Amino acid sequence: MPIRVAVGLSDEFDAVEAFSDAAGEARRALGAPCDLCFVFAGAPHLGRGKWILSAVHDELDPGFLIGCGAGGVVGAGREIEEGPGAVVWAASLPGATLTTHTLEVERLEGGAAELQRLPDPGALGEALVVLADPYTFPTEALLAHLNEVRPGMPVLGGLASAAAAGSASLFRDGDVVDGGAVACSLAGVEVLSCVSQGAAPVGPEMTVTAAEGNVIEELASEPAIERLRDAIASLDPREQSLASGGLLLGIVIDENQPEYERGDFLVRPIVGADPNVGTIAVGEQVRVGQTVRMHVRDGASADEDLREALRAQVAALGDAGAAGALLFTCNGRGSHMFQVPDHDAAAIDDTLGIPAGGFFCAGEIGPVGGRNFLHGFTATMAVFPA
Repeated sequence: MPIRVAVGLSDEFDAVEAFSDAAGEARRALGAPCDLCFVFAGAPHLGRGKWILSAVHDELDPGFLIGCGAGGVVGAGREIEEGPGAVVWAASLPGATLTTHTLEVERLEGGAAELQRLPDPGALGEALVVLADPYTFPTEALLAHLNEVRPGMPVLGGLASAAAAGSASLFRDGDVVDGGAVACSLAGVEVLSCVSQGAAPVGPEMTVTAAEGNVIEELASEPAIERLRDAIASLDPREQSLASGGLLLGIVIDENQPEYERGDFLVRPIVGADPNVGTIAVGEQVRVGQTVRMHVRDGASADEDLREALRAQVAALGDAGAAGALLFTCNGRGSHMFQVPDHDAAAIDDTLGIPAGGFFCAGEIGPVGGRNFLHGFTATMAVFPA
């Protein structure tokens, strides 16, 4: 039997009615048993989490379910950026082995957090989808752990972006979970990752020749600030204007390639500079020998980056195509970035022509260069080949 995916969307104000309608729409389009379900609920609905889950289970009877509160939701070709949005994503995955998890942390003396109830690495399957509370869960610590114990396994998902009663709301199967993270591991089914960081590379590639932690001391054997100033001076006027509004630095993660394309860079902001010693600080650990390149971001570059990433997915999928996708897009994107509604959802619809659902995140999870990272202003996708 083929993989099937369906998505239901509602903007009804009554929470039970909204999720009953969305789940019913997904059930009718799916036309097969629902093995896996994702639920994304706008803030006005979160006070009725138990009723939401009951409505979804009544309509779909899913084998496994996770979900979270969302500042905005994404349905097939449509984005509801605020208010009472309801999305139900349903999949029939014959032959797949699925497991849901609740991940917790213990606060140690001094405020440090220790991950609790982590699944055995061998039981994590071939891909993992994580939905985390940004206030109570150290997502980057989890990703560092998974990169170590399961190298190469794609982790996708996002940080919940709407809260109820002072904390983000998470869903797992029939339960509402306060804090931590929920996850679903998938085995026996292929999941392709697609990450669009929404930034364009500009200027020359440069090698880090001196660095410590997240501070770059030298680029190409020159003080980092001086080398960046020279590189900015070489840009055309439009690129210089974008750089003045917020310069980003792309860091190559996997150096084992003859040349570096747009998606090979982990894009991070420049978070500080010390003109007295010529150093710059970036939002990521760096090491000597890494290649970096300046990046800039605006609506046009983000649109171009997303469409290029989607075209790469089309090529990777081949003639068989895809059954559906999960989309995790930053709450700084949408009409704020693109000046038009439904941008990311419409781009997926135009390029892949598949059911896609997801939400606007407070941080997006996805792999770059074979390692998993937490991103911002990014659209990450879990694509399910047909």
